[in-house]
Amino acid sequence: MLVLSNDTVLNSLLSKLFQDYLEQTNSSAPSHVQSGGDSLEIVYVLLLIGFFGFFTVGVMLTNIRARKLEDSRDPYNMYIASDVWPKKDRAYFQAKLTENYKLCCVFENPLAVEQPNTQIPEVKSS
Repeated sequence: MLVLSNDTVLNSLLSKLFQDYLEQTNSSAPSHVQSGGDSLEIVYVLLLIGFFGFFTVGVMLTNIRARKLEDSRDPYNMYIASDVWPKKDRAYFQAKLTENYKLCCVFENPLAVEQPNTQIPEVKSS
């Protein structure tokens, strides 16, 4: 009884697949690939890219137009540009800090104060 090793079987299988592939590529028979579907795929991809480009250009133009409409006399821009608000914030922070300092109090526990004359009892291990 003749038993082939796995290497021999694998080599013969691969060589057969390679020969079949070469026969298919070298044959003069017309291929089964439809060339009409390729043009539709290209049109679909170009259509998607066109929609994406249209959307992107629209967002860019809207953003540019909105920036041009901003005016230096706009109340929002004046609010940002004024230097009054950091001073008001600093004064508010100082007031809060002073208020918290006044509310702060310390409670003293007279039994927890260190007493050098008294000894802490030691636990005897058995």
